[in-house]
Amino acid sequence: MKKMVLTVVGIAVVLVLAVIGFFWYMMGRPLYEPGMVRSEKALRAPLAPPRQSMEGDFWLVENDIKLHHYSAGNGKNILVVHGGPGYPMSEPMQGLRPLTTQYKFHYYDQRGCGQSSRPFDRLSSRNFLDNVTSLDKTLGLGAQIADIERIRRILGEDSLIIVGHSFGGFLASMYAAEFPGRVKGLILVAPANLLVMPPDDGGLFEEIRGRLPENMKAEYTEFLKSYFDYGGIFSKSEADLASLNAKIAKYYWAASGSAAASSQAREIKDAGGWMVQAMYFSMGRRHDYRKSLAAVKAPVLVIHGENDLQPEKASRSCADAFSNSRFHLIKNAGHFSFNEQPAEFATVTGEFLNALK
Repeated sequence: MKKMVLTVVGIAVVLVLAVIGFFWYMMGRPLYEPGMVRSEKALRAPLAPPRQSMEGDFWLVENDIKLHHYSAGNGKNILVVHGGPGYPMSEPMQGLRPLTTQYKFHYYDQRGCGQSSRPFDRLSSRNFLDNVTSLDKTLGLGAQIADIERIRRILGEDSLIIVGHSFGGFLASMYAAEFPGRVKGLILVAPANLLVMPPDDGGLFEEIRGRLPENMKAEYTEFLKSYFDYGGIFSKSEADLASLNAKIAKYYWAASGSAAASSQAREIKDAGGWMVQAMYFSMGRRHDYRKSLAAVKAPVLVIHGENDLQPEKASRSCADAFSNSRFHLIKNAGHFSFNEQPAEFATVTGEFLNALK
């Protein structure tokens, strides 16, 4: 009898270890690899967008997915991709306003945040892998990159000029890797240090931890436990996750100590929930996407604020991954250089855009 009990316990332990091992394997490997979008692999809908509805404030990118958008200016179309992930822009970049007589800047809320479609409230399946797969196909990197291609087609542009901020800079980079012939130019503003995971410097969350006041570090550690609670993630709702994602701003600004940051940057409105976690599942904990950027021949401008919480080295590393790039450092500015030093931002951006004509 004792031998039978030990055998059963042994089998149970092996099964538990197998589940844990599989969980960490799934968390480690990226679900998204460059090339998947252009081959329409792991997408829930074709790249060709549906016929557009009469709702002027929304682009229909899938039959059940609408993207809220607005524009500023007149002239050549330029797409602005916001950061976060999941932090939409409520107003245009101040540093682009002087250029609105020549260019029309299109801002949009990525799927899963802002006023755009949020396909999930709670995930009902008890199968972890099914939930991860559904999130990745619906809200992950491939879906977000595919939306940029659909927007290009909706705008009727043969090739796009894209301004990407922070995580949006990473998204814009990966779009260029997927569709190098469809990119006329990239402006990457403080592009998120995500081309290689894990990053050499520990990444954003460790940068925040290292610069937080001592009296906030214990609280931050507890927050991260909740934020990265993947064991219980599928008990959460969209609202639960959106609240957690918005709360990062509290620690970010405490760590940055920037008094010059705009109120728009400080107040995160309509943050994404499940879409943020979908991005993390897509990227996994280990990847290196730099080689995929070798095919990008379009000009690239990388802009970095000298006081950014993200190290200058990280932004320079992004610039180095492209064959035709230049780097510009803006002094007395942080992560939101377009609002903190709008005149210089407009000058350097305008020069780059004029050279594309």
